[in-house]
Amino acid sequence: MATRFSFGVSIRMNKQCGNIMGALENSLSSEFRLRFVLIFCCVVFSLGHISPVVQVRADDDPKKKVSAGWPVFRGNAQSSGVATTTLPAKLDVVWEFKVPQGGFEGTPLIVELPNGKKTVYAADMDGKLFSIDFATGEKNWEIKLGIGISASPAYQDGKIFVGDIDGFFHCVDTDGKLVWKIETGGEINSSANFFKGHVLFGSQDGKLYLLNVSDGKAIWELETPDQIQCSATVAQNRAFVAGCDGFLHVIDLDQGKEVGSADIFSPTQSTPATFGDQVFFGTEQAEFVAVNWRNPKIDWSFVSEQGQASVRGSAAVTSKHVVFGARNRAVYSLDRKTGKRNWSVTLKAKVESSPVIVGSRVFVGSTDGRFYEIELEKGEVTWEKQFNGGFLSSPAAAFGRLVIATDRGVVYCLGSK
Repeated sequence: MATRFSFGVSIRMNKQCGNIMGALENSLSSEFRLRFVLIFCCVVFSLGHISPVVQVRADDDPKKKVSAGWPVFRGNAQSSGVATTTLPAKLDVVWEFKVPQGGFEGTPLIVELPNGKKTVYAADMDGKLFSIDFATGEKNWEIKLGIGISASPAYQDGKIFVGDIDGFFHCVDTDGKLVWKIETGGEINSSANFFKGHVLFGSQDGKLYLLNVSDGKAIWELETPDQIQCSATVAQNRAFVAGCDGFLHVIDLDQGKEVGSADIFSPTQSTPATFGDQVFFGTEQAEFVAVNWRNPKIDWSFVSEQGQASVRGSAAVTSKHVVFGARNRAVYSLDRKTGKRNWSVTLKAKVESSPVIVGSRVFVGSTDGRFYEIELEKGEVTWEKQFNGGFLSSPAAAFGRLVIATDRGVVYCLGSK
């Protein structure tokens, strides 16, 4: 974790310095002036007019503009699926972006670039990465990267990162130019995450990669027992990977070494969400688990009596709720601490999309193209709308709007017209 130290100087002190230094500026020699400034600053600091302010944040670099919006698959490094924006009470379709004969499985990104322009990035199953104007839905550019992309892109510091089904991992700049690419030994379904300025992702070759963002060179590679299809979730200096081998793996990101694992008794492709000392995800055997990652073990598990069906989407997690969908058409909210059911609601088709929580509202899509709003505390469906195509992609929410894409090649932006 990088620590930034900055000194907050009070307005009163600034005025005092300006008045005193202005009066002395024309009457003192250069040498005496310099000595006076040093003595004066030491005296003011000792009197407490300058207060040191310590700001601590992960992966902080004061020279870089921190990306706002929805820059990774589940919104943040912890894969919480919880938005920081608000949305209007009534959602309208603000714009549509259509790709003829296209289809999207990955979640779009919403980012604000260093020049202030808000942009959506989406990658489709034909291997193209699109840059879309957030305000209008007009295409900025597109680039062909491979034969197909099912992963969600990720953004950091003016670069977009995404893997393809041929096993190549790409870095593209915000002008749509390829910066670098590397080849792995298997298909890449894993969306990227970041740690200390480096880019992190998994591959179906069973390896977890941490790469230098500037040139794609490996910081380290870690081989696991089986394919990695989920995204790696990051908390502190740990990554969490739920594997096809039926284990949750806890990785020390500084060392590139596994430091613990928990048997989850089933393969999974669900990206873990983390809150505090726990990670949450579902499995192919229809079980949903909470694992304590500090001492890797299952804290609680949940199996629905509504008909067993695998959980392929990821959960959205708050201090009270763990919300996820399943292929039995149900959306669940469980108590985060105990795993007991808060509520469940049955939709009209399978849910493979991951829900997003925005304030007191849950948004989720189903495979028949219906998109739902559910009241978080009561579990009541308060709004639904039919769209063109099914939802394997998950919503992204930022800057007062929500963006989601369908398997028929349409990206929708919802908000106020």
